[in-house]
Parts: sequence; C-alpha cells; structure tokens
Amino acid sequence: MQLGTRWKAHTAPPQTLDKSVREAVAEVERELTALKQDTSEWYWTLTYLENRPVVQLDDGTTIRQSSTGQIFIENVE
Repeated sequence: MQLGTRWKAHTAPPQTLDKSVREAVAEVERELTALKQDTSEWYWTLTYLENRPVVQLDDGTTIRQSSTGQIFIENVE
C-alpha cells in the first residue's frame, strides 16, 4: 500500500486522480448534502493498493478502481 493524501470533504479532490474517481467522489458528496449531520469536518483519505486508488471518507465510505478501470463505491451502513 502506498499513502496518497488527505483532503477536506466538499473541496476539490486531487487532479492527479483519474476523472472517473473524481466523478465518484462528487457523487458521494452530492449524497452528503442530503444528510442531516454536519459533514464539514470530514476528510477523504487517498491511498494506493497495487497502484490503484482507494479513496475513503471518514464515515467509511470507500471508492475503489478495479484493474479494468471500473469504479466501486462501498457505503458503510
């Protein structure tokens, strides 16, 4: 595993991320606006596993990109 970076939720993700991953982050953040709880202090953490990005929000929501480029969003219930 390789450490990437952290950034505050509701701010722009790193431009080095693949466009499809950035779009998945934007999709999750649109869902956050519907929550009643304050998410303004949440952060995203980017790491790399086998050279593929793994992006995790403080609530455990995780975005992964497969070796074929497919995006998977795992929500913690």
